Amino acid sequence: MLTEIRIESLGAISVATAEFDRGLSVLTGETGTGKTMVVTGLHLLGGARADPTRVRSGADRAVVEGRFTTIDLDDAMAAKLDEILDASGAQRDEDGSVIALRSVSSNGPSRAYLGGRSVPAKLLSGFTNELLALHGQNDQLRLIRPEEQRGALDRFAATGPALERYGKLRDAWLSARRDLADRRNRTRELAQEADRLQFALNEIDAVDPQPGEDDTLVADIVRLSELDTLREAASTARAALSGASGDAFAASVADSLGRAQATLASTDDATLRALAEQVGEALTIVIDAAGELGNYVDELPADASALDAKLARQAQLRTLTRKYAADIDGVRRWAQDSRDRLAQLDVSEEGLVALERRAEELGRELAQAAIDLSTIRRRAAKRLAKEVTAELAGLAMAEAEFTIAVTTDLAEQDNAAALMLPSGELVSVGVDGIDRVEFGFAAHRGMTVLPLAKSASGGELSRVMLALEVVLAGSATGTTMVFDEVDAGVGGWAAVQIGRRLAKLARTHQVIVVTHLPQVAAYADVHLMVHSTGRTGASGVRRLSTDERVAELARMLAGLGESDSGRAHARELLDAAQNDEI
Repeated sequence: MLTEIRIESLGAISVATAEFDRGLSVLTGETGTGKTMVVTGLHLLGGARADPTRVRSGADRAVVEGRFTTIDLDDAMAAKLDEILDASGAQRDEDGSVIALRSVSSNGPSRAYLGGRSVPAKLLSGFTNELLALHGQNDQLRLIRPEEQRGALDRFAATGPALERYGKLRDAWLSARRDLADRRNRTRELAQEADRLQFALNEIDAVDPQPGEDDTLVADIVRLSELDTLREAASTARAALSGASGDAFAASVADSLGRAQATLASTDDATLRALAEQVGEALTIVIDAAGELGNYVDELPADASALDAKLARQAQLRTLTRKYAADIDGVRRWAQDSRDRLAQLDVSEEGLVALERRAEELGRELAQAAIDLSTIRRRAAKRLAKEVTAELAGLAMAEAEFTIAVTTDLAEQDNAAALMLPSGELVSVGVDGIDRVEFGFAAHRGMTVLPLAKSASGGELSRVMLALEVVLAGSATGTTMVFDEVDAGVGGWAAVQIGRRLAKLARTHQVIVVTHLPQVAAYADVHLMVHSTGRTGASGVRRLSTDERVAELARMLAGLGESDSGRAHARELLDAAQNDEI
């Protein structure tokens, strides 16, 4: 609910604050005082484009600030709004209300704030549009658009789940058709890619490279290239350690260590005996090293003939690394990726048939979902038309007839994305279904029902929109509904009936109306007047007392605000409205 709005330097309004209660609030005032600036301000809070020309002459910027409470919302909407507040870091005020603010610079840039935090205008509108339903003087014209008519029917029919299912199936069906078309168009290309991958994999598999084999080969080749040098070095070192060469010095290494250990161990000195253990450890290391050198010499090839085989293997591996990756491990990864890709490149006829079957299956499911959605709309259309016609009778249009036609949107034969229904109809699969929704209207029985755009005058269109809003009110519980001169082109008894219907709507919603009709204003729970403040062209807003309401209604009736007859007429009108049992 909107509890307060403050406007600064917007149009004719210099500074004005208006407080709203539950029920029906009306704003009235002389022409040119800026009544519609309140609605303009709410549009700005709703994320509308900021127009610098709306900034009051001489001011640097215009500011609109609204205070909203969310205590009467259902759990789902409250949770959605809390999510928006959390995402923006916005804070509630001490009383739990939320302040939304929009400023428009005379130089063009605008700023948006929510709960004390600067936010994008789109995020601000995401919050306020959940709480405000704005109906300006041009909304009647929007009502003649097919998409608006379909949207109104869908609100009444609660088509959300059916429309969501249809949308998901439509996306899947279109995706399957694209895959099928791509498969058909790229069959030759995919076959060529599969052949290239298979050839490369055959080449790699024939070589069968092992992990890290290229690095191992390099070490082996180096060893074989220096075979004689390595054998001599290892043999000499082994002989020096084990004494196997017969050299007196070399033979004394192990023997000398053994004699040194025995000599030290034979003493009673603790230090020397400890040193004997260290010498023993050195002797063990020497014996082990001599053994390993012996094994190394024994494992060396008898000649260098193995070098040619290693070089040939290295050449094979280099062929692979030149084509597929920088090293053998990279080649193996490329091969695995290629096997995965090859598994996806199903170029067989069976694969094509499977895609065709998938697209056909999704098409059948989509057709049924579209039929289900159409059935819901057609059934709801009859009820909605009947209820709107009844509401029009209460708006001094007892002879009016309102109809809703739901027809199938047929497709041309050459439409590649058309869908065939079980009935044999070829339909166009739109984002919102396969239906065309058209509102029809006749002002009097016996007249031909024509499309709403061709048959309703401005006043009749206003009443049709109001009748729709009254019927659809249950689908927007908790919403603040704002009407800007929805009663344009209406007068007399019809104006009284509009006031009654707005008052009825205000039982379940907060309703704010900008009006020039005293018959409507008389039904208000709160009457606000936009008035000149005495400063040059400036306007303000004030809440009227009962006596002030009588004077304002008299002015609205015939400009007789100060006459006794005008006041008597206004008093009678006010009393009748306030005592009307709606």
